[in-house]
Amino acid sequence: MPGVNGSYFYAEGSIVKNIILGFVLPAMVVVGLFFAWTQEGRAQEGSIISTSFSLRDTPKYKDGFTHFDYVNPGAPKGGAITLSATGTFDSFNRYAQRGDASEGSEDLYDTLMTGSEDEIDVLYPLIAEKIEYAKDFNWIIFYIHPKAVFQDKKPITAADVVFTFNTFMEKGVPQFKSYYKDVAKVEALDQRRVKFTLKIPRLDLLHSLAGLNILPRHYWEGRDFSEPTTEVPLGSSAFTIDDYKMGQYVVIKRLPDYWAKDLPVNKGRYNFDFIRYDYYKDEAVTLEAFKAGEFDFRSENVATQWATLYTGENFDKKRIIKEEIPHEVPQGMQALVYNTGRELFRDIRVREALTYAMDFEWMNQHLFYNQYTRTRSFFQNTEYEAKGLPSKEEIACLEPVKDKIPPRVYTHEYQPPVTDGTGNIRPQLRAALALLKEAGWEIANQKMIHKATGKPMEIELLLYSPTLERVAIPFQDNLKKLGIALNIRRVDTTQFINRLRERDFDMITGGYAANAFPSSNLKITWHSGYLDSTYNTAGVTDPAIDYLVEKIDGLQTDKAALLNYGRALDRVLQWNFFVVPQWHLSKFRVAYWNRFSRPQVRPKYAVGFPHTWWMDPDKDAALPARNRAK
Repeated sequence: MPGVNGSYFYAEGSIVKNIILGFVLPAMVVVGLFFAWTQEGRAQEGSIISTSFSLRDTPKYKDGFTHFDYVNPGAPKGGAITLSATGTFDSFNRYAQRGDASEGSEDLYDTLMTGSEDEIDVLYPLIAEKIEYAKDFNWIIFYIHPKAVFQDKKPITAADVVFTFNTFMEKGVPQFKSYYKDVAKVEALDQRRVKFTLKIPRLDLLHSLAGLNILPRHYWEGRDFSEPTTEVPLGSSAFTIDDYKMGQYVVIKRLPDYWAKDLPVNKGRYNFDFIRYDYYKDEAVTLEAFKAGEFDFRSENVATQWATLYTGENFDKKRIIKEEIPHEVPQGMQALVYNTGRELFRDIRVREALTYAMDFEWMNQHLFYNQYTRTRSFFQNTEYEAKGLPSKEEIACLEPVKDKIPPRVYTHEYQPPVTDGTGNIRPQLRAALALLKEAGWEIANQKMIHKATGKPMEIELLLYSPTLERVAIPFQDNLKKLGIALNIRRVDTTQFINRLRERDFDMITGGYAANAFPSSNLKITWHSGYLDSTYNTAGVTDPAIDYLVEKIDGLQTDKAALLNYGRALDRVLQWNFFVVPQWHLSKFRVAYWNRFSRPQVRPKYAVGFPHTWWMDPDKDAALPARNRAK
């Protein structure tokens, strides 16, 4: 279960991994723009030596801490757990530019530094035992821990870090090269020190480099890093792939002789010896398999299933625990996303018109048991969410591009259309018709026809899950009342990924990952210079948005300005109607077989499973023999 910096979109009926889109920023990618440090000393004038690295506020854990607060440092090790995965896999190379990587392959490589799950973007020593960086943020030196080794016991050296960075730049996806274009030089100063020098000062980029996954040069330099592989790669982490059947299951093994197991960031974590992922193609079958004891833990993303299907003897007798856990995690923009590269969706009036066909109130009542809240912001559940009218400070931020943004940014607070929940949405449909008429469309013979071309409006909604199809049908029915044909096409995950990468779609159910803070990563998502990145799912090319994310990119220490620019960007995104917003839930919905114990303190931004939980033999022994741990 990832924390706030994890790589999942949580959607009704699905979990979509960012990783499948072909570009992955380092594990602890930057989402804030402020810094603090634990100062040990100064190596030279104008530089700082530190054992932690934060872009916001002061790190919670001081120099010399022994473990994170949300772990049990004495947690017993051992046992095996089984989890589920959806779809298939054909590769163990998470960074290949094609193919479906297996579950667990993202855990094969450690990063230079790593973060806690009760802070946002604070990094602590892992492969790098400390850092030294310039006070003007022009360079950073990582000091490799003297005990750091790869899984074959060969030392991790500065040369491996240089190789890793150059490999990602030369053979990784193009977006990595774009993101790190301001790195002027990377050099091994000696065996244990590696220095990155920037072309321009960028604290956020220094911080992002600390999250670089480190590859073994002696393994990868003779192989094609850009291609999928069915060979188990040599890693730098506590985990390797122990067993698998291609496309059906994969077993991840914890290495008991992992060099960093007693570091403060790892103490009390990684308590299971084996984690097995069984692959299922059908969500209904997956749920029944869980209830039958085929796997151990499930995070539920379908409201109806949560309300109606988590019942039976095993629940009544507390063999399976069903739990809702409130959280403070910033929420992503789950949505129907337009491909604005399509001629139809280049017209903002068409994009806005279709939002009126989403009857959230009816769906929430009849499909979701009133569990959800409508999403309205790209910074949902954060202080950067744009509410009310823009402040004078936000207006000043927008001044240079005021002629390039929708006028309503200044005059109205954005809210998605609201219905009365009865299913009668005639007022909303009238508003949609007015917009479509203004855009050159009219109804003829019960079809929405373009007046100039005579072509009917037909849209393909690309999905990969039957549960997504269920929530798309009410939207389809409402569009039909407008004479618009929405063709729902469900494909397997491989086809979905390939078509997404190639931008071969009209609309998808997907969205944008949560933004805890406005950050440099917004360029990857929204800037026209990064259009090849499939994080820019809507294919946005907008000069005002380019300007705003560039300004945010430069706000490295000005917290007040960042707040104003973040809210200003949110307003511009909202009023451009790049998506049809859906919904979110500020709770974890989890169910698990009652064989585990966990720390009393839960991490603020995560469930903590599986990395902080452990097997409880007494609880496991209380289960029926057929359901005990294998």
